[in-house]
Amino acid sequence: MKYKSALSFKTLAKEIGLALLVIIILYFLIKYISKLFIWTALEIGRQQDRRLKGIKIKNYTLFDSGKEVSVLMNVNCILKWIFIILAVYLALPILFGIFPWTKGFADTLFGYILNPLKKIAMAFWNYLPNLFTILVIVFIFRYVFKWLKFLKDEIKDGHLKIPGFFPDWANPSFQIVRVLVFAFMIVVIFPYLPGSNSPVFQGVSVFLGFLFTFGSAGSLSNIISGLLLTYMRLFKIGDRVKIQDLTGDVIERSLLVTRIRTIKNEIISIPNSTVMSSHTVNYSTECPDLGLIINTTVTIGYDTPWKDMYRALIDAALKIKYILPEPKPFVLQTGLEDFYVSYQINAYTREANKQATIYSELHQNIQDVCNERGIEIMSPHYRSSRDGNQTTIPTDYLAKDYKAPGFNININKTDSESSEK
Repeated sequence: MKYKSALSFKTLAKEIGLALLVIIILYFLIKYISKLFIWTALEIGRQQDRRLKGIKIKNYTLFDSGKEVSVLMNVNCILKWIFIILAVYLALPILFGIFPWTKGFADTLFGYILNPLKKIAMAFWNYLPNLFTILVIVFIFRYVFKWLKFLKDEIKDGHLKIPGFFPDWANPSFQIVRVLVFAFMIVVIFPYLPGSNSPVFQGVSVFLGFLFTFGSAGSLSNIISGLLLTYMRLFKIGDRVKIQDLTGDVIERSLLVTRIRTIKNEIISIPNSTVMSSHTVNYSTECPDLGLIINTTVTIGYDTPWKDMYRALIDAALKIKYILPEPKPFVLQTGLEDFYVSYQINAYTREANKQATIYSELHQNIQDVCNERGIEIMSPHYRSSRDGNQTTIPTDYLAKDYKAPGFNININKTDSESSEK
């Protein structure tokens, strides 16, 4: 009876009518879904340069208005087809469920959606204890990082003083400790991550560690050298230094390279490993307290008294505004050569970054003072011989009646020549 009732004309007509109703509803549903997304597409196009002005991250334009509209159009199209496919997928089990001999297909189709959703929900429910554990660990370490940053700021600003620990060590030390603490946090969290015990997850972790180790081998020495340079305190930003044969002001000091700007505004990047393996001269370290001694050498003939030369060189140095009057400039005799004496003028300055200007003015002043006082500056290839030679002093400094000396000729007569006379 039940089988006959299911196959009766009345029952079949009712089931076919329901099926047609579902199909009609599905047709109109798809039609209005299409209209809805056509409307949204037109609305997106109208909002270009109005509400949709592009996406900017600080000064970087990630998307301009045109690209943003294009992306939203693509998303709109994808969502339309997702809704249409979902509507068809949900309608098919309903259609199959109307007829007794196709109900099994309906259960199967619903199972394709419900079973994965059930598994996801159960997996999430079972993972909740581990998730709460991770959140607690992250919360604790968040305040550890805040405490480390507070400690760093206190040391850097000089409010907290630790014997033997300099304030400029605070920031690099904080960076190192932060990396170590972060690594420790990852180690603590790792067992609570989903799939951490699976061979695939462990294999990927080992592979990433392998890549990091060998990929960073070339720069690892620069990183270690950068850390050592920080704690050795060879120089700081703004110092005038000489590294190998390069001289300039330090403008950047990172873990990998040190950058200096030369007096010609050339930016030179020097790997930290190179800095560590070469000698470094820092002109600025003691400059504020003891002063930097600048020096230059001038050669003068023996006919000039050394006391006069001392006074001339010291007066030339004191004319420069960057030269300190105290400690007083001093002169050293660095050599007694065949035709001249080498004098070295030494003077103190606190402007290590203005050495080029100081040396230029010093050389100018030495020429002016020597010319004013009638002192000839001798080069290594010039011999002090006045017989018939014009003086090297510029004519502006000479007397109006100055004349070059004549030649001195001495004739020695022999005894035979005297007797003939």
